[in-house]
Amino acid sequence: MGGVSTRAADLSERLAQNAQAVCRHYLPAGRREGRYWMVGDVAGSPGRSLYVRLFETDRGAIGNWVDAATGEHGDLIDLIRLNQRHGRLTETIDEAERFLSLPPPSDDEQRKHSSGPPARAGSPTAARRLFAASKPIVGTLAATYLQSRGLAHHADLPALRFHPRCYYRPNDDDVPGTPGAFAALIAAVTDDDDLQTGTHRTWLDLSGNKKAAVASPRRAMGNILGNAIRFGQAQDVMAAGEGIETMLSLREVLPTFSLAAATSSSHLAAILFPTSLRRLYVARDRDAAGDAAFSILTERAQVAGIELLPLMPALGDFNDDLRLHGSSVLSERVVIQLHEADRARFHRR
Repeated sequence: MGGVSTRAADLSERLAQNAQAVCRHYLPAGRREGRYWMVGDVAGSPGRSLYVRLFETDRGAIGNWVDAATGEHGDLIDLIRLNQRHGRLTETIDEAERFLSLPPPSDDEQRKHSSGPPARAGSPTAARRLFAASKPIVGTLAATYLQSRGLAHHADLPALRFHPRCYYRPNDDDVPGTPGAFAALIAAVTDDDDLQTGTHRTWLDLSGNKKAAVASPRRAMGNILGNAIRFGQAQDVMAAGEGIETMLSLREVLPTFSLAAATSSSHLAAILFPTSLRRLYVARDRDAAGDAAFSILTERAQVAGIELLPLMPALGDFNDDLRLHGSSVLSERVVIQLHEADRARFHRR
């Protein structure tokens, strides 16, 4: 137990050195006010009850937080544990290490392994190795899965790959006896310079028609914050949204559009803007998390001088629209929401 406590203390210090980034990631509905990050509660609800110290003061250290409404308090390890609803400290430690993207072992440690240096679980190095060990999706279960979601045009997407037996770590919400590996759709998370910083996994059922029956069929590893799964090189105009299927649904009707899937609403809110970007479309999901992400992006785009326009689905998301109404109806709905200049530029008649 002492080793776990020591790791937690070390991670708490490292998280404190990145306190504002931690807040942006786990509490995206909040905002910085002076020396503090203000938000509603540990779950990240909008409000000003909970405050996180971003600077050292006489009253507390960086990263310490207090919820004035409940009296809860702690450091950033405690905040992540409560925010992610972890039952065990080891889960929070794993999550914190993923967030910090800890470097691979030192040179001395690496020399102990004749087969090459091991990569820390969840690190960018491990993420890149998983992607490299996967194969193109053509003719695989991943292609079958995408077809079942109405996504026909996926043969030329280098960001997507397939792994026939990808490790899955069951958690407390999984049923006893859950297997430790499934076939998976693998996606590269990259920065704006096309450097891979992480990998996203979607575990699949053997039928290929649905996700694997596990508690969390989608997980990301590596450095995800600010980065995205990209379909096309970002230029002056791009669209960003949460999920892979949402953005590939838009690609069905806008095949030359630059698209980015941020993997979650909180990561969408934190996505970094390419320096060349002048107009950003946000593919909305019709839920509270999507509303919060759009609100944050609106403020960030205004500060950056970027025009921001919403793309709204008729149903929950654009993949729902595609599967229920088909590509022709989806095309009509999307095109009328585009800026006039972009209709002529990107819409294939």
